[in-house]
Amino acid sequence: MMWTPKKGNISSGLYVPSRHIGWLSHSFGSGNNMLERQYSLRKVTEKEAYIKSLPAHHQLLLRSYQCHLEEQRTCIEHNAEIINLILKDVDTMFENLQPQPMVEEDNPGNTMLVSDIEKVQSTIRQIVRDWSPSGAHERSQCYGPIINKIEQLFPQDRVCAEEVNILVPGAGLGRLAYELAKRGYTCQGNEFSLFMLFASNFVLNKCRGLNTLRVYPWVHAGSNLLTNGDQLRPATFPDTNPSDLHRQAQFTMAAGDFLEIYTADAAWDCIATCFFIDCANNIVAFIETIYNILKPGGYWVNLGPLLYHFADQPGEPSIEPSFEEVKAIAMGLGFELTVEDMGLHTAYTQNTQSMLRYEYRSVFFVARKPLPPS
Repeated sequence: MMWTPKKGNISSGLYVPSRHIGWLSHSFGSGNNMLERQYSLRKVTEKEAYIKSLPAHHQLLLRSYQCHLEEQRTCIEHNAEIINLILKDVDTMFENLQPQPMVEEDNPGNTMLVSDIEKVQSTIRQIVRDWSPSGAHERSQCYGPIINKIEQLFPQDRVCAEEVNILVPGAGLGRLAYELAKRGYTCQGNEFSLFMLFASNFVLNKCRGLNTLRVYPWVHAGSNLLTNGDQLRPATFPDTNPSDLHRQAQFTMAAGDFLEIYTADAAWDCIATCFFIDCANNIVAFIETIYNILKPGGYWVNLGPLLYHFADQPGEPSIEPSFEEVKAIAMGLGFELTVEDMGLHTAYTQNTQSMLRYEYRSVFFVARKPLPPS
């Protein structure tokens, strides 16, 4: 389940668990990569049909809104073009992906409509967060403190940066890991989501130039709008050219479950986690693994809230310790807490023009794995 890129960028050769091969082959072979487009266009069509059922004078008052719906169609079609670019040749990422016989389904594609459509739309917003000028403020809020602290812990006038091994679990589209590698550190990102992996492969391996592409991240969100234009506002990407990473950069990615991949003790100088530790069914297992794989004297740098992802998912076990409990767990495993900063204002894929905004009061902390007694 390891994806080991060439130095400086992400390359092909990703291994995917065998249980996913049939799903991937079916998805690409049957055209299900267009399900998000079909779903979104159908929602627009339903609104148009509803308007036609209204009294004539209501329809007259909604003429401008009907034009807006037509503009939504254009934006949805453009997003579909970007999704197609992301998925183009994506099967070559996987070393063990072979053509699979098609399996006829009574209701093809419906299994994706509940959660996977939302994940596709979320991935589009993640592109904005990680690789668009529109996401610069969020990156400053969330990645900035982590990068600044790592540069303080491992100053390049005192250490050889490429000898500092940093792991970024839950790397998403890879911007935090990329920024650390750009500063000379040896950095590996780890991601489990196939949606994120496809998009990160596209941005890091296939995008060239600055802001050459655009998406419409808010076209699916019709509530809390001040103007029609707010819903159709585009975001360009990438705001930096990923191919500009210097040839000596030590940057790799690993695909798969964090707990399954990282089992080697004392392998990393630093673990950087951002909006990650609450993705676990059992947060204790995450913290224990982080402790085990850190070298003695190594640092865990964390920023994020505690929005436990499995808390309300039917059939998923979950525990949700408070931050007070999380600190006690970390120290119980042996960590020394060296920095603790509460209440950092951070957003996550926020539409800055919306009438409704969500903001986390995140916690930032640094924990050190102590050196053994002399």
